[in-house]
Amino acid sequence: MIRAALVVIALGTLACNESGATGAAPSAKPSAKAVVSAAALSPSDEAKQLAQARCAMCHGLDGKGDGPSAATLNPKPRDLSNKDWQKSMSDGQLRTVILQGGVGIGKSPLMPANPDLADRPAVVDELVRIVRRYGS
Repeated sequence: MIRAALVVIALGTLACNESGATGAAPSAKPSAKAVVSAAALSPSDEAKQLAQARCAMCHGLDGKGDGPSAATLNPKPRDLSNKDWQKSMSDGQLRTVILQGGVGIGKSPLMPANPDLADRPAVVDELVRIVRRYGS
């Protein structure tokens, strides 16, 4: 039920993307209604919710790069489940790309930054674990 609600919210966010231009990065920040107050969630639960609300739009619910916004993006979102890519990335690099976006590691600027997570390292660590689980 929660997953279905998040998909509906995510698709609504996609439909509200102001640019509408092919290759434009989707809005990375969900509305206040889309994410429950961080104070009410454990770092693990917050990371799961953020992954569904922010990451899944492009990377998909299973990290395969097939989210609802993926078709409009060039370059296409990374398949986070690719084992060779997983081996090539350190946890530190994953933290950097989560916080600074693609430009943080010299990749696509379409991968948005999440500077609001800079003071929440436990949540970022949980997001790294989620990315690692895509490859297992």
